[in-house]
Amino acid sequence: MDWSAATWWWMAAGALVVVELNTGTFYLLMLALGLVAGAIAAHLGLSPSLQVSIAAICAGGATALWHWTRFRHPRSLPASENKDANLDVGETVTVFSWKNDGTTRVSYRGTEWRARRQTGTLDTVGLHRIVALEGSTLVLSPLKDPL
Repeated sequence: MDWSAATWWWMAAGALVVVELNTGTFYLLMLALGLVAGAIAAHLGLSPSLQVSIAAICAGGATALWHWTRFRHPRSLPASENKDANLDVGETVTVFSWKNDGTTRVSYRGTEWRARRQTGTLDTVGLHRIVALEGSTLVLSPLKDPL
């Protein structure tokens, strides 16, 4: 059985897709697109050097475009600090006292929660904003800086 150049291009593209599915590296899909372009060039009867050139240009262009698009958009906050992933972030609680270790107990959503102050803030009483959630511990920051 004599396989055409297009068959080899399609097999290589399929192999890259399988590797991408096992590793989760999205850039491999961009390289697979380049191999598909090489397969199409082979189906059109272009020379092997032109097939390779088209595959390289398409793979490089797709990879560069994905890289540019991905890093153009700002990354979201970690889930523990992201209000879209954790609805408690941004809510307020009242702190009545602090322990020596920088923790306290606050009433929030009808129950008592363990809370700690955000690093770099003072142990002030009063209204605090939830800035993160670490497990079941609320991380608090005072709403106003003390005078």
